[in-house]
Amino acid sequence: MRRSPGAASALLLSLIIGLGLASAPAAGQAVTPDIDELKKTAVKVFLDCDSCDLDYIKTEITFVNYVRDRLEAQVHVLITTQATGSGGREYTLTFIGQNECRDLTDIQKYFSAQSDTEDDVRRGLVRTLKLGLMSYVGRTPIACRIAVDYTKPGASGPVRDRWNSWVFGLTGSGYFSGESTYMSRMVDSSFSANRVTLGSKVRLGLSVDNSKQRYEIEDATITGTSRSWNASGLYVKSLGEHWSAGAFLEVESSLYSNIRFGVSVAPAVEYNFFPYSQSTRRQLRALYTLSLNPVKYREETVFGKLRETLLKEELSLTLDLREKFGTVSLSVEGSNYFNDMSKYRVDTFSIVNLRLYKGLSVYVIGGYSWYHNSQVSLLGREPTYEEQLLRLRELPMDSNYFVAIGFQFQFGSIFTNVINPRFGSSGGGGLNISIH
Repeated sequence: MRRSPGAASALLLSLIIGLGLASAPAAGQAVTPDIDELKKTAVKVFLDCDSCDLDYIKTEITFVNYVRDRLEAQVHVLITTQATGSGGREYTLTFIGQNECRDLTDIQKYFSAQSDTEDDVRRGLVRTLKLGLMSYVGRTPIACRIAVDYTKPGASGPVRDRWNSWVFGLTGSGYFSGESTYMSRMVDSSFSANRVTLGSKVRLGLSVDNSKQRYEIEDATITGTSRSWNASGLYVKSLGEHWSAGAFLEVESSLYSNIRFGVSVAPAVEYNFFPYSQSTRRQLRALYTLSLNPVKYREETVFGKLRETLLKEELSLTLDLREKFGTVSLSVEGSNYFNDMSKYRVDTFSIVNLRLYKGLSVYVIGGYSWYHNSQVSLLGREPTYEEQLLRLRELPMDSNYFVAIGFQFQFGSIFTNVINPRFGSSGGGGLNISIH
């Protein structure tokens, strides 16, 4: 049957319209963008954590963009930690909104147990990170790909702590090394009992150390043995968000310090200018201690004493800050003896790690100590050659210091999403400072 040219044109037009309608979404049906396009609009995150497995986090949380420069991020995740009374750690995750998300802030906490493996800890951190990131992810198109799930808890009654918050620890270790002309052996053990609650803290400890070294120099053999033990106790009572009071107790014996038997009892009071609840981020603590110290020496000291009772006071001021701009830790401690005010000591210590601009960061680590007749247990005689060589005895000094300075500058792509573990993991990156 023949069709006119007009009819053929109408048929072709109808076919084109029909194909277009078939490929178009139904009314009310949302268009789902391509995942690669969605990822480009994902939240930019800067992870600020010194002890986290960053590679694992980036592998498990793929719905955000990780950036190397904190200023480019829409959310700065600052992760700080502190020890818990059970031997685990409290992780505080502070989500700080920036740029388009500056109006959003959040804080999440994760607690690890002493028995948790590294894998348990990193899995727990990832779960907590996901919870904190949801408020930011919800503002982006990639939210259409996010599914929220709920795990129903199992039926269980109230948990009873049969240890009443007490945690005990027993450790032992040995280190042995040597070569044809040298031998070293070190053995130590310790026991601890701790009880930490919101209202108080008790820490008890006992440690024993034994070491032996031997040098063979030409036809001579030099041998040195050192032994020491220490028992300590601490009780602290919470007095609100800023004050606390307590006491230290220590009993010790040390060949190195020339102490046969010494006891120290020291009541103390502390004031924190910031609330203790903010201790993972900021602290400014002033601690005053007054100690009574009866001591019996192994040999006569440089001051002609075989035994004496010392009355000593100590005052320390410590500042710890962990902010977006970096880390600042400063401390100053001074002490003196009441029976002779000319015997005093001052110690300073500092760690400053600053992110100055984009990929540039600098750090300074340093300390200085002044001693003025404060080494009251020094030997009254000259140490032997063997004692000096093997560092078996404390030596006189009037000061000491150390300083380390460094910087890091990174530039290039701000994105750090890709993980490539070939020939070894890429690691967490960033600045790593070790103090020995």
